[in-house]
Amino acid sequence: MSTVVEWERLVSAALVGVERRPEGDVLGRAAAHVVGMRAGQPPRHGEPLPAAPGEEQAMVPRAAGDRLARILDGEQPRLLPEWLEAAAARGYRLPPELLPQVLDHGARDRSLRAPIGVLAGARGRWLAGLNPAWAYVQDEATPVTVPEPVVTTGTAAPGPPMDLWEYGTRGDRLAYLRTLRRADPAQARELLLQGWAKEGPEDRAAFVNALADGLSMDDEPFLEDALDDRRREVRGQAADLLTRLPGSRLGRRMAARAERCLTLSGDRLVAEPPAECDAAMERDGIRSRAPAGTGQGSWWLQQVVARTPLTFWTGRFGLPPKQIVRLKVEEWPREVRLGWERAVVLQNDPEWARALFAVEPLTDLLAVLPPAERAGQAAELVRGQPVDGQLIMMLGGIPGPWGPALTDAVLDKIVETVGHQPWNLGELTRLAGERADPSGHATAASRSPEPAVQDVADVLRFRHAMLTELGPP
Repeated sequence: MSTVVEWERLVSAALVGVERRPEGDVLGRAAAHVVGMRAGQPPRHGEPLPAAPGEEQAMVPRAAGDRLARILDGEQPRLLPEWLEAAAARGYRLPPELLPQVLDHGARDRSLRAPIGVLAGARGRWLAGLNPAWAYVQDEATPVTVPEPVVTTGTAAPGPPMDLWEYGTRGDRLAYLRTLRRADPAQARELLLQGWAKEGPEDRAAFVNALADGLSMDDEPFLEDALDDRRREVRGQAADLLTRLPGSRLGRRMAARAERCLTLSGDRLVAEPPAECDAAMERDGIRSRAPAGTGQGSWWLQQVVARTPLTFWTGRFGLPPKQIVRLKVEEWPREVRLGWERAVVLQNDPEWARALFAVEPLTDLLAVLPPAERAGQAAELVRGQPVDGQLIMMLGGIPGPWGPALTDAVLDKIVETVGHQPWNLGELTRLAGERADPSGHATAASRSPEPAVQDVADVLRFRHAMLTELGPP
């Protein structure tokens, strides 16, 4: 009998009443049923399950576990990701009684899965084997199975490599590959090459992206071959990485296409989209089918510009980025601008990011700038703009902890806005509470008696206590 049918039968018995339809210990059976469901295994008769293996990780301190329970019960629920990431960074495991709730959150929200993979511990992984909804835990890295490579005479030889690489979960294998890549990029690439043909498509898509760390022209032949992979995600990852290598064959092919698409005429740019998207363009990462509402030609033009080395434009036009981005584009200006913005993100070019941000302040461009410059640009923008969707989106893309300059600018903006647009402050105060440095809670509280500022201080105080309970990272 399915768990749903069994549950409905128990509910029916409880509603009818035991006098008309004796069902024995209905409440007891219902309690056992709920416990079984939360444990990931429907109640059944048979042999007892094997016991969970012993734990190797330390459990979170009691006060931290109690705070997690409060968060799960609805107190400051938006801080759950920060609590999980902070606890995982310290290598803890969760209290057993909180595992089902946390594993359920991971089933609904993929962004939480990496820290949950660490915090699940041996019992969490055992439970994940019993409930398909929690199976994602098996694909995440664990803190005890990823050895640090041992570097000898310039060559990295990883800890117990082959067992982990051959038989580990996808998450452990990926974590191991990334660790090895940081220590010795060439050896990591060789390890990947040895078994590449036998890897499954999802593993290939995950592993090729690991080459982003320490990327160099030595990786170009492998990535060029990956452009012929059967899996679209693998081809896309390889094309993205090759776009970051201006001297790659893909970069040269894209420059040849771009040369036909964008020409300088006096002080203006003339844009001409590609006439078609042929097989060679698709191999280089150009997607032929445009999103709904976008013309095919404009879609192809945007992608060609996005995958062209930014150094090509400065050489071709003989102008610095800040002058190029201010040239008037005779038709298709939006597509050219979007292409350049995407290229800046792919190629991580701060000079082009500054030039484009001065024309259109977008969060993606801020992310390319060094952290101190990013905060300064953001603070300046906060002081000069009203609270609107663009400002909130920009701030939402800046990770915490915010430095003093940006925090001060946002708190000033809150005080300034209280008087004439108090209805517009909700997301701004939430972001300030979640991104500002929590050690500044007292300073924030003393800044203004306005309830919105005090709300920010309260969240900062909560986060400060939360991180203190977890101890030093």
